[in-house]
Amino acid sequence: MSLQTEKYHPALWWKEAENGKILCTLCPRYCTIGEGQAGFCFIRKNIDGKLYSTGYGKPTGFAIDPIEKKPLNHFLPGTKILSFGTAGCNLGCKFCQNWSISKSKMDSVRSLSASPEDVVALAKKQRVPSIAFTYNDPVIFGEYVIDISKLAREEGIKSVMVTAGYIDKEARKDVYKFIDAANVDLKAFSENFYYKLTSSHLSDVLDTLVWLKKETDVWFEITNLMIPGENDSEEETKQMCEWILNNIGDEVPLHFTAFHPDFMMIDKSNTPAATLINARKIALDLGIKFCYVGNIHDKTAQNTYCPNCRKTLITRDWHSVLTNNLNGKHCPFCKAEIAGFF
Repeated sequence: MSLQTEKYHPALWWKEAENGKILCTLCPRYCTIGEGQAGFCFIRKNIDGKLYSTGYGKPTGFAIDPIEKKPLNHFLPGTKILSFGTAGCNLGCKFCQNWSISKSKMDSVRSLSASPEDVVALAKKQRVPSIAFTYNDPVIFGEYVIDISKLAREEGIKSVMVTAGYIDKEARKDVYKFIDAANVDLKAFSENFYYKLTSSHLSDVLDTLVWLKKETDVWFEITNLMIPGENDSEEETKQMCEWILNNIGDEVPLHFTAFHPDFMMIDKSNTPAATLINARKIALDLGIKFCYVGNIHDKTAQNTYCPNCRKTLITRDWHSVLTNNLNGKHCPFCKAEIAGFF
């Protein structure tokens, strides 16, 4: 073993390819990686004919967040969550709002050193009930996710993926094995948007959403960042909501959030609040039971209402829970069961 390979963690999900190259099978990008090179995500590297994760144990920093910031409104509402990510990402979003992290290579970003045991110990020290893999896409540090989430489960701590859902069908069975909740960023509902603005494909993300619903016990919510002139038409919003209703049901919470100019799309304007409010109305009118807006201040559209009697169950102000009237998982007014992990 070379001094270089001793520094890094052996990667899973790869095959030998021709001419000493490696085929990474973690995500649908399926990078073919030459000796000494890294894949598209920057942190999976071919060293001496084997694949290593250079991001394993190298978080870029930790924060304690409200879980509503992920956003998750139906999973342990009102609690705090330990959040962290690494450098790199397997998508190429031109509108990335965490680009200083996601578009950085490990050798160009100041990172910490933290074993899975360190991360779980920090969560226990901070007395938070859950850990979030976030900021960049945790898919790319899947080995780290598995080891942390397994240990966290043994300690009674929940694990959350904040992700774009762009992951290989086989690899996701491993990565999500000990995951309790996820927020999946459904960036748009057109292949043209995904290909042009994220360098990925819509169908793979939709497949992940269906898999999460039908083949796992992971609680998940969906976020749609609405970008003016790109994915904010009423027709696209209707198509997305109809797909959600037909494929994963009416109880998966949907969050419409506002875009702000960043990275390679600084020429765009902020999303008008009216666009988000209208999108929420479309979703509710079509039959989605729980729909929220984010990145704007609208207390009415951030509250949780009983889909049966329409009484207010949880009131929020930005990411703060002001009141929670739930009786366990039930509406205290009409006794209807509310979807989520409370």
